[in-house]
Amino acid sequence: MSKERKKINIKEKLVRSINNNVRSSTRKLNPILRNIVGKKVEVAIRDLTFSDKRISQDIKKTISSAIANAENNFQYDIDKLIVKEAYCGKKIVMKRFRARAKGRAAPILKPYSSVTIILSEKNKMESHGSKS
Repeated sequence: MSKERKKINIKEKLVRSINNNVRSSTRKLNPILRNIVGKKVEVAIRDLTFSDKRISQDIKKTISSAIANAENNFQYDIDKLIVKEAYCGKKIVMKRFRARAKGRAAPILKPYSSVTIILSEKNKMESHGSKS
């Protein structure tokens, strides 16, 4: 099980959840993370639930951790939370070798990543006047 670390910024009303050592490359994670940025939390979890990608379950766990942290520690309303940022970074790469023909070896690289998800409360939009 991967270790999760949470940080909270009180001034900016941001809740951060970091999931280290996710067993996937950043190249596979980036399209999924770009898809959920700017969405409401419940919509993002729904999209990840029905995604075909294996790694979407780990991303869903990270979002759920951030939601629980926001609700328990700061009494944020879950209905107002949105995914402000979601990004990933490279971690270690496990190197393995596969035996090939004529005594050769082929490398197998098993990358790990860290996923960071930042949630914020959606404020009501101020209207600047009405159209006439």
